[in-house]
Amino acid sequence: MSSAAALQSSEVESAAQRSPAPCPVTIVAHDIGPVGGMERQLAELALGLRRAGHEVRAIARTCELPADVGVVFHRVRGPSRPFIVAYPWFALAGSLMVWRRRRGVVQATGAIVFNRVDAIAVHCCHQVHRASPNRPLPLLRWYVRAVGLFARVCERLCFRANRAATFVCVSDGVAAEMREHFPELSDRVVAIHNGVDTGAFSPGARTREAGALRKRLGVAPERLVLAFVGGDWGHKGLRTVIGALAHAPEWDLVVAGRGHVAPYQQLANSLGVGEAVHWLGVVRDMPVVYELADAFVLASGYETFSLVTFEAAASGLPIVATPVNGVRELIEDGRNGLLIAPDPEAIAERLRQLAGDPELRERLAAAARRSALAFSWEEMVAKYEARYERLAG
Repeated sequence: MSSAAALQSSEVESAAQRSPAPCPVTIVAHDIGPVGGMERQLAELALGLRRAGHEVRAIARTCELPADVGVVFHRVRGPSRPFIVAYPWFALAGSLMVWRRRRGVVQATGAIVFNRVDAIAVHCCHQVHRASPNRPLPLLRWYVRAVGLFARVCERLCFRANRAATFVCVSDGVAAEMREHFPELSDRVVAIHNGVDTGAFSPGARTREAGALRKRLGVAPERLVLAFVGGDWGHKGLRTVIGALAHAPEWDLVVAGRGHVAPYQQLANSLGVGEAVHWLGVVRDMPVVYELADAFVLASGYETFSLVTFEAAASGLPIVATPVNGVRELIEDGRNGLLIAPDPEAIAERLRQLAGDPELRERLAAAARRSALAFSWEEMVAKYEARYERLAG
């Protein structure tokens, strides 16, 4: 066992045996709130720390938390896009705010400020992640490449300037990527998995609302529904999923998330499945979407944790997913889900398999739910508490 793994194991045992003394914590992030995997994780962390008695400060552009929870919010005013403007703006304005308002243990969310901090939460290793360059205009393709290069350079500079910090990764896969690309930081890298609200995301929790949504969408009672959740549709493989739908005629597809609908609807129309694709836009009440569905699909080529996959599993859905970070730590092929290649025919084969075998759907759904129960927000917060206590000491 590596020294970092041994240290983390010791901290987890310590967290289970005793309650850490509350210490002030400052969380620095672009956005904190209910929409988006990283944003939700930060919201749950802040709320959990407050419930445990910690003083919590949030330094961010936006912070959507209940007003009565007692999180002190310091707003960093500035643009949220385009990235090439918003990122350096926040780095400067956010660094000034951290210098003025920091208190206790300071945790930054990635390489977003110039200050020395105690911990950096790594939701993505940009040395590995590459945004999809497939854009209709050459200028946009060059822009995507420039943004990726800028993010990688800033990450290297920030991480190496914070050699004494602890780098908290959201999955074992991201931790491995960090150790590969920043070997000098290996002993400072740990993994604390995100959690999932297994009460809100549970089978049968929103049956009435899901029935109303099915009726509003015009999905016939005999049709099976496949859920696709997330933004950045090019990266997450929505084109591939729509292609699979053309070979799996039993299924309708519901898409929850922000994106440019027109080209994907044109693709669906060209494949003869236009009426089987339903666009929900940004959804805040996600349990209803999972309750509506009969299975969940993730066709992404790269993820860091994929919180939506864990939510779908907790909701008791059969999971059809590529073996990316996070998914590998949740899904065992054939036991609690089906692993796929990001290929239309491979996905379609799995969908036809599920369509023809209701007992298989039930078995995978139940096993997925049991596996998701091991990942709770409470456990995540307890591990962060143990880490903060060590840093404060």
